[in-house]
Amino acid sequence: MKTINVGIIGGGLMGREVASALGRWFVLNDYPVKVVLKAVCDINEEALKWYEQIPTIDLLTTEYKALLNSPNVDVVYVALPHHLHEEYYLKVLEAGKDLFAEKPFGIDLEAAEIIKNKIDATGRFVRCSSEMPYFPGGQRVIKEILSGRLGKIIEVKAGFCHSSDMDPLKPINWKRQSKFCGAIGVMGDLGMHIMHIPLRMGWKPSRVYAQLQKIVTKRSDGKGGWSECDTWNNAHLSSTISIEGEDVPMMLEMKRLAPGETNSWYIEVLGTEGGVKYSTKDTKVFWKFTREKEQVWQRVDLGFQVPFSTITGGIFEPGFTDCFMQMLAAYFAEREGFLDGRLGCVTPEEAVMSHQVFAAALASHKTKAAVVIP
Repeated sequence: MKTINVGIIGGGLMGREVASALGRWFVLNDYPVKVVLKAVCDINEEALKWYEQIPTIDLLTTEYKALLNSPNVDVVYVALPHHLHEEYYLKVLEAGKDLFAEKPFGIDLEAAEIIKNKIDATGRFVRCSSEMPYFPGGQRVIKEILSGRLGKIIEVKAGFCHSSDMDPLKPINWKRQSKFCGAIGVMGDLGMHIMHIPLRMGWKPSRVYAQLQKIVTKRSDGKGGWSECDTWNNAHLSSTISIEGEDVPMMLEMKRLAPGETNSWYIEVLGTEGGVKYSTKDTKVFWKFTREKEQVWQRVDLGFQVPFSTITGGIFEPGFTDCFMQMLAAYFAEREGFLDGRLGCVTPEEAVMSHQVFAAALASHKTKAAVVIP
C-alpha cells in the first residue's frame, strides 16, 4: 500500500485536528493509500509538546525550512493566520510540495490570485479546507440538487453562524483584527464553508448587495487594557446567481454574533417541484419538500452516510471530527485519482471566486449599492 507523508505548518487547533484525523486513518474501510503525519512546525515550542505523543512524527521544529527541506514530507497542511497565507503557501509550492490550504486562501483577492498563479506555474496539487459539506446532510443536499427533482430553482440560502463574540469580555485575538484576518473580516473566516456547495454547483454570484456590521469594536487585550476590534462581525449578502439562464436570488449569511448559535452551518435550496434544507444545529435531520396535492416538508433522520466508508455503523451520528476526516479523505482521493464522483475539496479556482464575492461585498457596503462581480 502506498504511503503519503504529511507535514503541518501551524501546530495550533486545526493542526491538532489534522493530526487526530491522520492518527485514526485506519477507521476508513478499504482506503487504498496510507496517510501518515511525519513532521510539524510551529514557532511556539509549547505547541509542539502536544505532538510528542504521536509515534509517526520524525521531525518537530520551529524552523519551517527544516520541514520543507525534508524528503519525508509529500504534502504540507498550513494553518496560519490569513496574513501569512500568501507567503507560506508560496514557500510550500516552491519547495516542490503539494498543499492542503486553510481558508480563506489569502488575506484578500490579490493574495488569492498570486497563490493561484503560483499553483499554475508549479503544477502542484492544491485544495482548500471546507469540512462542513461533508456532513451527511450536506451530501444529501448535493444529491438532490443534481437529481433534478427540485424542478426550477426558486432561491438558495446558505449561512454559517456563531455566537462566539456575544461575550463582550472575550479577549481579542488575531481573527478580530483586520491586519491579521483581512478587511473581509468574518467573510474570510466563515465564507468558504457556505460558498463550497454553491460554487461546485456552478452558482457563482454575478451581483451582490452587502450589509456588513461592526458591532463589538473593542475587546480586552488580556493584559488589563483594551484593543480595537476592527473586523466585520456579521455579513449578510444578497446575491444573484444564474441557473439555466435565469437570475435566481441567493442569500449568504456569515455571523459571529448570532444569538444562540454555537456553530451552525446551513443550506437551503427551494424549487418548483421540491426543496431541501439542512443545518448542523440539528445534525441528524434532513428536510425534504415535495409538491403534491398537499405540499409536504418531510423530516428524515440521517445516520452515518459519509462519502468514504468507515468502521462506524450506518445508524450512528457523525460529528465534526468525522467530517474533518472525510474532507481529508477527499483531498487524498482526488490527489491519487480515485475520488470517483464524490465531493472534492475547494479548488484554487473556487477559492479565488469566493474572494471575488467578498471583495464585491466590501465595495457594495461602501457604496450602499449592488456590485457586479466579474
